[in-house]
Amino acid sequence: MCDISVLTFFIDYCKPEEFNNKRVLEVGSRFINGSIRPFIEKFLHPKEYVGIDIIKGKFVDKIVAAEDIVSYFGENTFDVVIASEIIEHVRDWRLVLQNLKDVLTEKGYLFITTRSKGFPLHDYPFDYWRFEIDDMKEIFSDFKIKAILKDNRYPGLFFKAQKPEIYKYRSMDNIKLYSIIHKKRIIFIPKGPSEEEILKNKKKKFEEIRYAYEPIRFRNKDQYKLEQMGLKKRLLNSFLKRLKKIEEKILYHLEKDN
Repeated sequence: MCDISVLTFFIDYCKPEEFNNKRVLEVGSRFINGSIRPFIEKFLHPKEYVGIDIIKGKFVDKIVAAEDIVSYFGENTFDVVIASEIIEHVRDWRLVLQNLKDVLTEKGYLFITTRSKGFPLHDYPFDYWRFEIDDMKEIFSDFKIKAILKDNRYPGLFFKAQKPEIYKYRSMDNIKLYSIIHKKRIIFIPKGPSEEEILKNKKKKFEEIRYAYEPIRFRNKDQYKLEQMGLKKRLLNSFLKRLKKIEEKILYHLEKDN
């Protein structure tokens, strides 16, 4: 996702020297309502731009989950990492953010845009967390924070930080975030259905709704034949009932005339 406020943030806070001839990784890069990629590639001239997502689509170069970035690319691999409107959608935000930190080279730059409390549920396909400015300060206390500002259009924030030359990991285990599902700050989401099960159930419900509303001609042939037979039967019964009423009226008038 990339609306005008997100694009404005990148225009204002991306410096050419941070991108020029550098390796850039965008996490959650699939084109949805816009992308910052064309701006960066055209005006900031990176050496390489790699977009990853869990679903194929425009601007997706590799299918890689955010939780598996380091295992796929290795540590200290990219000079710039971008995660726009993605971290609120991952169940294990600690694992994902640690991957973002670890894949970044020393003195590399991290850009994040995300949603805050007050932004409605948008589970495409999942939606878990809301981040505030104080949360980002605590989560990235091991980075040099360059900018944190609120989104003036919708509840959310924009973030830029630099990985120190000598990076020392700091635990995020005790940090609580606001859960859009539980409507309170929690450390972990209690165990429940896996994301695969949730997706399966969503797909099943979608198919049920689609089947209920789509035209008969799009359904399978056997079902189509059965429904056509049923329709013909109902029409025939309706016709016979009307015919019987007409017959009764004719007989009534004939008897009356006699």
